[in-house]
Amino acid sequence: MSVGLLAVVDDILTAAIKASSKSAGVVIDDAAVTPQYVQGITPARELPVVAKIALGSIANKFLIIIPVAMLLTAFAPWVLPYLLIIGGSYLCFEGAEKVLEWFGFGHGHVEEGARDEKRLVFGAIRTDLILSTEIMLISLASLDPEMGLWQTLAVLAVIALLMTVLVYGAVALLVKIDDIGLRMEQSPAARVRRTGAAIVRSMPAVFRVISVIGTVAMLWVGGHLVIVNLGEVGFHLLEDLLHGVEHAIEAAGPVVVWIVDTAISAVVGFMAGLLIVGVVLGIARLFGKRPDFQEGHASPEAAAH
Repeated sequence: MSVGLLAVVDDILTAAIKASSKSAGVVIDDAAVTPQYVQGITPARELPVVAKIALGSIANKFLIIIPVAMLLTAFAPWVLPYLLIIGGSYLCFEGAEKVLEWFGFGHGHVEEGARDEKRLVFGAIRTDLILSTEIMLISLASLDPEMGLWQTLAVLAVIALLMTVLVYGAVALLVKIDDIGLRMEQSPAARVRRTGAAIVRSMPAVFRVISVIGTVAMLWVGGHLVIVNLGEVGFHLLEDLLHGVEHAIEAAGPVVVWIVDTAISAVVGFMAGLLIVGVVLGIARLFGKRPDFQEGHASPEAAAH
């Protein structure tokens, strides 16, 4: 009995690792996007906020994504592309608004304090829902269709836990690395002190880079979701253009193809995001309101505490 149980566990872990490897790109995107939501809060609240977002991510996966994905896969698989188009459009919207802000067309940021922590966490969990949805759907599509229901659920549960620990463990380390540098500066060893000082000095630039990577990641993932899933529902123009470009440059190698694919997806995501921003601003103007798009974001410079 124990040997059989171990064999089942081994099969589940093996399937989970293989399936999760297919979504590695989205996991990297998730890890790059999330630190933006922790910037600008007091150092003492950084890890508690990361923990809240991680718990929200677990809830997203176990209470929403996995049950809904299993039900829709069984009874209404045609709905999934539309949901992914909506999710991708939201990421495009967030990314485009952020780019506009870089060039002075945004509404500015509100410094986040303890009173805004709930809004900040909610914004991060909302974005995580979209990225986690893609991770879990990619993983689900990678599983053996002959796998039983309970084994499929077990594999998805393992993937959900693995990805959450991986992403938010990396985020926690990233947002606290400057504190590690400060402690190193107090070391009696001169080399350790110099390394700590270099870490502290580099953090503003690091967070600026993270902000750029996170924004590009939102546009890339959002644009890719829109392109692929528009093709799934019958609008093949963008997908055909993307495949045509990939075919034309495939002789250059997989790395070049990936870079070009990513760039095209990001451009499409930015254009789609601009369109959505324009629609939202137009609707808001009709009702005499000015939407605050970036309620959960803080400037990269604010992270250097």
